[in-house]
Amino acid sequence: MGTEIHTFSSLKDLNDFLLDEIDQYRVLHEDYSQWLGSLLRSCEDTHKNEDWYKKSAELQKSLSTQAKKAPATKETGKKGAGKKGGGKGKTSESLVWVQSGNLCLSSTEQGQAELLFDAIEKINAKVQEIEKSKVTIQQLERLGLGVDVSYILYIEDDVPKKVVLRAKNSSSKDEVFKFAAELSVPALFSNFKE
Repeated sequence: MGTEIHTFSSLKDLNDFLLDEIDQYRVLHEDYSQWLGSLLRSCEDTHKNEDWYKKSAELQKSLSTQAKKAPATKETGKKGAGKKGGGKGKTSESLVWVQSGNLCLSSTEQGQAELLFDAIEKINAKVQEIEKSKVTIQQLERLGLGVDVSYILYIEDDVPKKVVLRAKNSSSKDEVFKFAAELSVPALFSNFKE
């Protein structure tokens, strides 16, 4: 969706939502990684001596190693971006991609590999940000918040950005109880007077 607002009645519900988001991104990461691996294997015979293929194969191996250990960390994300964003990548991109309006077009395996790498890097970054949000939610839980609080979560670019804490309207429960007590008390006193 990109930008959303969700309301949760407990920190557990909020935490479960974040865990589901992380799981969905990990499944997507795995799918794209397999697609990328298949693409690189199919290109090996025709492109194995080309610079872009060597770099892509190397980067793909490092991504698969990261995925086995844990989601990408800040350092690995920066290294991956650094390899791809170098000066040579910029010149090869201009040969691979053609600007058409606000879109870039490519008809090459290199373009497809770059597309998959970009998607995998974005997914890794989102998982990292959601993980950080999850840690913050766990800290709120340790502070004792949760019982009489609802949480309004603002999500921007699929990542939690802000949370509004609202006290649940527990006064209505008290009013109902007080109202029932007031009705039953006068009835008892009226029986004693007679």
